[in-house]
Amino acid sequence: MTSLADTLISWGPLGILLLAVLDSAGIPLPAGVEALIAAVAALDPSRGYIGAVVATAGSMVGNLILFHLARKGGQNYLDRHTASARGVKFRQWFQRYGLITVFIPALLPIPLPLKVFVLCSGALGVKPVSFVLVTLAARVPRYFGMAYLGCQLGEHSAVWLKDHSMEILLFAIMLFAGLYLLVRLHDRLREQPCRGRRSQ
Repeated sequence: MTSLADTLISWGPLGILLLAVLDSAGIPLPAGVEALIAAVAALDPSRGYIGAVVATAGSMVGNLILFHLARKGGQNYLDRHTASARGVKFRQWFQRYGLITVFIPALLPIPLPLKVFVLCSGALGVKPVSFVLVTLAARVPRYFGMAYLGCQLGEHSAVWLKDHSMEILLFAIMLFAGLYLLVRLHDRLREQPCRGRRSQ
């Protein structure tokens, strides 16, 4: 495992690109994309930021592979298992709020479930453009943040993340609540003109 990580580090941005594609496509790997970005950035800051760019691109490719696999193979499965009233409600909820569950774990550099929500996005018919924009908005700050952390802390980046994991998790909960409320508020504001027109 150590030799694989050393090999990927020696490849620099190319190693990050490969790892990001495979990791986001759902293939379990011993080395993490964030750790690799931080390691490359610690050795050469300029290559670290290039690594953040290619990690974002690789992650988008991998997530889209997973998304489209779910779109093709998961639709029939979910149609069979979400035909009940509760299943219909879940589909409606995910159509409205599901991308929040994609954005938060894609943004934060701590272990949070992402792949299951990517699969749900594809299988439940989320628009590909919306999925791409949300994932991109999360991955850019995540990977550039890791490059910055690697430049500043070097090999101690992983220790810093571990020491602050509870604060990051609390931030994730607060962010989810805030985004959820914003979507609810947006929906209510959008419904008010429609109600006004119907009453006239």
